Amino acid sequence: MSNDKYVSPLCERYASKEMQYIFSPDMKFKTWRRLWIALAETEKELGLKDADGNDRITDEQIEELKSHVDDINYEEAKAREKLVRHDVMSHVYAYGLQCPKAAGIIHLGATSCYVGDNTDVIVMTEAMKLVRKKLLNVIAELAKFAEKYEDLPTLAFTHFQPAQPTTVGKRATLWMQELLLDLSDLEYMIGQQKLLGSKGTTGTQASFLELFNGDHETIRKIDGMIAEKMGFKECYPVSGQTYSRKVDSRILNVLSGIAQSAHKFSNDIRLLQHLKQIEEPFEKNQIGSSAMAYKRNPMRSERIASLANYVMADALNPAITAATQWFERTLDDSANKRISIPEAFLAIDGILDLYLNVVDGLVVYDKVIYQAFMKEIPFMATENIMMDAVKRGGNRQELHEKIREYSMEAGRQVKALGLENNLVDLIAADPAFGMTKEEITAILEPKNFVGRAPEQTREFLAEIVKPILDANKDELGMTAEINV
Repeated sequence: MSNDKYVSPLCERYASKEMQYIFSPDMKFKTWRRLWIALAETEKELGLKDADGNDRITDEQIEELKSHVDDINYEEAKAREKLVRHDVMSHVYAYGLQCPKAAGIIHLGATSCYVGDNTDVIVMTEAMKLVRKKLLNVIAELAKFAEKYEDLPTLAFTHFQPAQPTTVGKRATLWMQELLLDLSDLEYMIGQQKLLGSKGTTGTQASFLELFNGDHETIRKIDGMIAEKMGFKECYPVSGQTYSRKVDSRILNVLSGIAQSAHKFSNDIRLLQHLKQIEEPFEKNQIGSSAMAYKRNPMRSERIASLANYVMADALNPAITAATQWFERTLDDSANKRISIPEAFLAIDGILDLYLNVVDGLVVYDKVIYQAFMKEIPFMATENIMMDAVKRGGNRQELHEKIREYSMEAGRQVKALGLENNLVDLIAADPAFGMTKEEITAILEPKNFVGRAPEQTREFLAEIVKPILDANKDELGMTAEINV
């Protein structure tokens, strides 16, 4: 690799080879040729004639086009583009060099957006399918994690302050639920994709009206036939020269949603790693800090957050483009579109690889989780302790005031003096409660405070997640290697 030219970090460091190929020139130009073949086949099947009434397109010409669909003569195309400054006509010319018998019928009646826009839809659809596959694999890995830790009690947090306990597995269902929302949005958008078809320079199909001698009924069939040949159900019924740029905006909004979910997950992991409760994978020879050799930084989660920020911001690009297009089209979409859409997909691809890698290697420190739990649970258990004492004959109002005072004292011990939580000792020493330390400690059993978290986790996995994973079992089994 040359070191004297800029290389996108998305390609060098983050995105998979599979996603990079989807947005590669090779994918684009081979798709152009497939579209030119589909157009020629459609025109032939609809009986396009020349001025003398003979078939304008022959089987021999179509076979010639098919024989060179993949062996693109890039050098000729590049040389021609330097001369004419037009990428589509350069590739029409290069294709014609390889297919001299068919040269005259390549791109017949079409405008540049026929190959450009239809290819963009095809490429984005393939990219969304790959994103869907990776999203399913992340959900599957999270499901394994949630099942394994469905009943491991842990402190929950609101405002990052200790709150009523949950379980480690239940927390994972929150991450999954957001991804399932993203999956639903993604599947909807995949199902919504339509081709531009062949609409001409302003979307009126005037050139085809000329080719087919004003036969409207024949022209109405063109778009549907092209769509079917390219593996789509239909084309947009109306357009200007291009498909509406809101399509790009809608797709990147879905990618932004995935980025939001991944970012939220990465935040939680980073906070849990700070608490020493859960850590992302850390390889044997990995260096956490150049200065502090002991450090184990959550660099994968940080990278997820960093890329997610980029995708969320990038989603503004097609939104602005869609808002500022003029009438049937302007070309101020082109440069932005070439950058913003591929990079959003490449970044999401990298995010999902990182997400899968992190979940696959999460390390749970259950003893640390238990210790943190037991430091806080006496405060949360005071209602249970008080009610037990009332059952033994205690006065509720008196006991409530005593617990308030003891809680303040225990809080001072922990926060001001750095000592252990002594709330249980204070209560056990007060005869008004009539309870031994052992009896109080029994009330503090962590599983008594997690509510229906284990049951909610099992129900969510069985009723919501499992049917989705079972229906997509052929997509599962991916592993993710990160480059750096």
